[in-house]
Amino acid sequence: MAESEPVTPSASAPATPGTPLPLFSEPRVDSLSYERKSMPRTKCLPVIAPTWGQSPNCFNEFPTPTVSLSRKVGAEFVGTFILMFAASAGPIVNQKYNGAESLIGNAACAGLGVMIVILSTGHISGAHLNPSLTIAFAALRHFPWLHVPAYIAAQVSGSICASFTLKGVLHPYMSGGVTVPTVNTGQAFGLEFIITFNLLFVVTAVATDTRALGELAGLAVGACVMLNILMAGPSSGGSMNPVRSLGPAIAAGIYTKLWIYMVAPTLGALAGAGAYTAVKLREDEVDAPVRMARSFRR
Repeated sequence: MAESEPVTPSASAPATPGTPLPLFSEPRVDSLSYERKSMPRTKCLPVIAPTWGQSPNCFNEFPTPTVSLSRKVGAEFVGTFILMFAASAGPIVNQKYNGAESLIGNAACAGLGVMIVILSTGHISGAHLNPSLTIAFAALRHFPWLHVPAYIAAQVSGSICASFTLKGVLHPYMSGGVTVPTVNTGQAFGLEFIITFNLLFVVTAVATDTRALGELAGLAVGACVMLNILMAGPSSGGSMNPVRSLGPAIAAGIYTKLWIYMVAPTLGALAGAGAYTAVKLREDEVDAPVRMARSFRR
């Protein structure tokens, strides 16, 4: 009997006609939330020296970022500078030219500033631009505490540099960019808490949940900022960000109730990020396939 000829393994079957190909050749990591899944490369701090053939006992393991911290900090500084220049310039020009910008113009300056910075630097540093956001993400384990001081330092310095630049080019109308409440302390605190809650609820959704519309993250966050300023701008100034108030206050020398803009946004950010984390769907509760094309990528 003739021997059967060896069967040559066939190549992988081609994709079925009409099946869309993946947008990216390899998975990429969301930089705003620092990581969606644990990254494969880790560094280990051994506690006990392992014997031959055994793995080391580790005190701690932490992911190795694919972007250096210096690049992230640099992107945060530039991004915060751009945002602060835009968000503060609107109210200053509005004051200088007798209401030429209007409330809608002021809100658009801040919202568009946030959107373009997220789209341009989100893949590098995540475009936090806000110490309250950085602290909230670190508290919920979306961002390493080790990087928090460097991020906050970049955000504060970017805000101060932008504010003094505005003071130089638009002096003496710097006071227009300072957030000073026109309502009582309790009302201003409550407004800043609520609008920052809204902002972080949206940011946490588009930055940490693979089922949210991450492709439109910049638009969603920018629109939320604009909406919040339209609601709270005439009352509390619509800060939502400690460095939005700190930089102009230092440049103008006006520190009226500045503590509100340091404390309320931070508490609101923690509450907003925590609220979305509490209602977020678990992986076993989703039947639809997970969307892989995301923004805020490295």
